[in-house]
Amino acid sequence: MKKIVVTVPVESAVKVREATGKAGGGKQSNYSFCSFSVRGVGRFKPEEGAHPAIGEVGKLEEVEEERIEVTVADEFVSEIVAAIRAAHPYEEPVIDIYPLE
Repeated sequence: MKKIVVTVPVESAVKVREATGKAGGGKQSNYSFCSFSVRGVGRFKPEEGAHPAIGEVGKLEEVEEERIEVTVADEFVSEIVAAIRAAHPYEEPVIDIYPLE
């Protein structure tokens, strides 16, 4: 099993959670679409050549984001990552993958 963690702007969180659930993430015994979320502030500055979904090139941006965590069976990791990338508004979302013991 793995835990996949991604942060996403609050207004896109439902879309990303739904995409991970449809791809097989958050399956625990007789439950599906299981996840945990917490809100915080993400910060970034788009550099030259970036095409930001939020903000402007060269300007520091702060965005209210939701950190979404889901557990995933090893065989679904690549599908979950692909689903997150397809549903996420950012050009390059950071996706953390942790082994569970």
